[in-house]
Amino acid sequence: MSKNSLSPQKVNFFLFFKLPSAWWCGVRLSKLSATTAVSTVTHKWLNQNPFKSMYFAVQAMAAELTTGALVMQEIQSSGEKISMLVLENESFFHKKATGKIRFECLQGEEVRQAINQSIQTGEGVKLNLKSSGFNENNELVSHFQFVWTIKLKK
Repeated sequence: MSKNSLSPQKVNFFLFFKLPSAWWCGVRLSKLSATTAVSTVTHKWLNQNPFKSMYFAVQAMAAELTTGALVMQEIQSSGEKISMLVLENESFFHKKATGKIRFECLQGEEVRQAINQSIQTGEGVKLNLKSSGFNENNELVSHFQFVWTIKLKK
């Protein structure tokens, strides 16, 4: 299976059927490469909090998507049956999220190494992935850390 067989379009289609709350809130994967995943979400009435900015959980969905897409892509490329699950999450907010917010995870190489380690050892691996959200002025709005567990299925 090629490294690029998972595309933003396929992931967004998956969102519609498997994570409809993310899809209806406007979360979309816009870029997926071997090293990078980027998602976007635009602040609107449906995803706002009482303070007229984007609700924190919507930001979390967009951030998690960038980390999860890299893991899913690498699992698919490996050809192995591997489970993945978020074990921990931390979030940090720096600025009100309004307008279009872009989340980025740049840790594709670390994901690849962790998947290979799990395949070689047969053991579970914890993987700490970060995603940062930026507004249209490229200012940091929020950042998230997700600890993923991955394990070869027997």
